[in-house]
Amino acid sequence: MTSSRNPTRAPRSKTEHRVPSNRPSHSTRISVGRLIRSESPNYFLLLGTTLFLVILGLIMVLSSSSVDSFVAHEGFFGVVLHQGAIALVGVPLMLVLSRMPLKFWQRIAWPTLIATCLVQLLVFTPLGVTVAGNTNWLSIGSFQFQPSEAIKVALVIWLGMLLAQKKDHLDDWRHVLVPVFGIGGTAVMLVMIRGDLGTTVILAGILFGSLFFAGVKLRMLAIPLGIGALGALAAAMASGNRMARILSFFGTGCDGSTGTISAACWQPLHGTWALASGGIFGVGLGNSKAKWSWLPAADNDYIFAIIGEELGLIGAIVVLALFVLLAIAFLRIMNATTSPQAKVSTAAVMVWIIGQALVNMGVVLGFIPVLGVPLPLISAGGTALLTTLIAIGIVLSFAHSEPSPTRTPPPRKPDADHP
Repeated sequence: MTSSRNPTRAPRSKTEHRVPSNRPSHSTRISVGRLIRSESPNYFLLLGTTLFLVILGLIMVLSSSSVDSFVAHEGFFGVVLHQGAIALVGVPLMLVLSRMPLKFWQRIAWPTLIATCLVQLLVFTPLGVTVAGNTNWLSIGSFQFQPSEAIKVALVIWLGMLLAQKKDHLDDWRHVLVPVFGIGGTAVMLVMIRGDLGTTVILAGILFGSLFFAGVKLRMLAIPLGIGALGALAAAMASGNRMARILSFFGTGCDGSTGTISAACWQPLHGTWALASGGIFGVGLGNSKAKWSWLPAADNDYIFAIIGEELGLIGAIVVLALFVLLAIAFLRIMNATTSPQAKVSTAAVMVWIIGQALVNMGVVLGFIPVLGVPLPLISAGGTALLTTLIAIGIVLSFAHSEPSPTRTPPPRKPDADHP
């Protein structure tokens, strides 16, 4: 019987038997390498700045909330533990969302907007809770949250999808302004009706900012902008609380001539005094006097005043520089992407976060009337922190899709047998 083996072939050595076993490990190394491949510099710039702001925020929330938290029988760490728990959920969620493809955001754009608007409608039911003069909170058991923050995320996704589809009709107001202000404006009105003027201003900024960065001409935005300004003025005049804040901005009742300071002037005055007492270098972390129940919302809307008091002018400038760095990261991602949807959504997130930060710091510094918006990523507030991290995760997904820089392989040396 003739053997099927090649008689001229030598038997396999032990080394030859080990060769095939090396191939799976080689392919495994390639797969792992692809999995942990280098991200774009824009990705790390945005991620690093965000994480730094979150850590700084936790430190300042601990410092600014300890007294009020203790008075509320929650212990010195009650507020910061809640904020830290939200950060422990939000940061991993942000990283997971940074791996989502562009088509994912296209698919969930409409469902997300509809769902968040339906949840916002619940504030018109007995579940709605009034906080600081506006009824835009929901309380379900021991869980309390602000659904208007989720509408910001929904608008970011929906506007990117819509304006990308309308990219060839940006000069036709019927194709652009009607759906944006008809549908998106309705979502904004749901928040405005319940009295949250600060969030309404930020939502309106998201709408106009998205249209501007999408390429819509300014002359088309002039009329809607004028109507929006008149609507904001009417909303302010319709509320006695908001009118008192506006009048206090112009000094009415704040000079102490009657022997007392009006309630509307108390917060901005004590915020200014906290900043002034900080000087250049501050009084030291944890040594604020304003947080001892002198400054309302010291861990939230007026946390920038505590930063100025404890860390001084230098600390305040560092915070401002971090938000400038965040804006640079957003602009770099917008410049690098080739997708109209990614560009518009990134612009919407930039207008949201940077605009809200400027409004918050402007209120504390006395440049604009008190609007009641938190400092993004720093102020206490679980809903605001979580939705902001989700929004940044969306932008990180656009930066993740950028081609990462690769090294050019060195030229291969010719074989001796094959010149």
